[in-house]
Amino acid sequence: MKKSKIIIALLFFATTTIFAQLKIDAELRPRAEYRHGFKTLFPDNTNPALFVSQRTRLNTTYKTERLNFYVSFQDVRVWGDVPQLNNADNSGLSVHQAWGEIFLDSNFSVKLGRQEVIYDDSRIFGNVDWAQQARSHDMAMLKYQKDDFKFDIGLAFNQSKENLTGTNLTTPNTYKAMQYAWLHKDWNDFSGSFLFLNNGMQSPNGLTYSQTVGTHLTAKKDKFNITANLYYQFGNDALDRELSAYLLGLEAMFKASEKTKVGLGVELQSGNDYNTPADENNAFTPFYGTNHKFNGFMDYFYVGNHINSVGLLDLYAKANFKLNSKSGLTAFVHNFSAAADINDTVSNQLGTEVDLVYGYKFTKDIGFKAGYSHLFPSEGMEVLKGNSDGNTNNWAWVMVTIKPTLFSSKN
Repeated sequence: MKKSKIIIALLFFATTTIFAQLKIDAELRPRAEYRHGFKTLFPDNTNPALFVSQRTRLNTTYKTERLNFYVSFQDVRVWGDVPQLNNADNSGLSVHQAWGEIFLDSNFSVKLGRQEVIYDDSRIFGNVDWAQQARSHDMAMLKYQKDDFKFDIGLAFNQSKENLTGTNLTTPNTYKAMQYAWLHKDWNDFSGSFLFLNNGMQSPNGLTYSQTVGTHLTAKKDKFNITANLYYQFGNDALDRELSAYLLGLEAMFKASEKTKVGLGVELQSGNDYNTPADENNAFTPFYGTNHKFNGFMDYFYVGNHINSVGLLDLYAKANFKLNSKSGLTAFVHNFSAAADINDTVSNQLGTEVDLVYGYKFTKDIGFKAGYSHLFPSEGMEVLKGNSDGNTNNWAWVMVTIKPTLFSSKN
């Protein structure tokens, strides 16, 4: 009887793991940065910043016919932020992602846990991978996919701790509740997405909701690739002000040769001028997007700053050059101006930024990137930042990314 139970258990294990896949991979990403006017204009009588930050990750993926399971542990630190012979870290180990996706049938699945949320070009939802800590959400997601159609519904409700009474959120820099629906459809040379986001913020007056509705469209024709973003926000913001704001974006890329792509783009995000009533808000907020990807790499706009401000008109040109099979160069030129009036004495012109990024793929697991950016501010930027010292504003960085696969098994 005992032997038969063991045989049954072994047979059960064999049948449940026959389609299992296990993969363990890692990431080590140190990045050195020189900051002399990054995010804000460089003031007099200060020294530039120079440091090395590092992200270390250990990722485990387990797949069966009915389950995808993923865990990502990470450590984010600055070289030297703890002393040698230390017995505790400043940053410590954290869980970046921990989710399970249960496949209900061939089309439906439910994804539960801490997870990255990335849609379209990451304008409203992105993982902010440039930031060493990146972004993830604690949420439940219902997913549907059939052929070229996808439909996701996301639900999140955040709480500071296990309480006996009350639901007020005290955790800083996060939302209280969120519900969204995302639909996507692909055709031959065209694709379109629709997003509805209901974003709830804890406010002094309780829970306030704003709504974001919009679309992301892409079209390909011969050597042209065109992308458009159109979003509108309404409802009430975290200060319970009446919200009415919009984002309009259009980009056209042209494949000039097998090694060169060039493009032009424009993005307009509405803002508040100096006459906006105190109970109204006309400034668009790109919420959970990868904002470092847009509006210049020096992060002067919408990366922990420029929220509920004068908005932005970003006119830009960019070019991608494939230097050889392993390396490439990307160049941007941005011209920034305020979308709303700063005041009645200064122009809305904010300045021009030049971004250069060089990438080199050393091996399949090892890559190098380096970048340089330079900002030429106008008087409007000086007024917004409260700095007219007239110093040089530039930023340079070098990053190494090592992503080895430590173990991979397919039964």
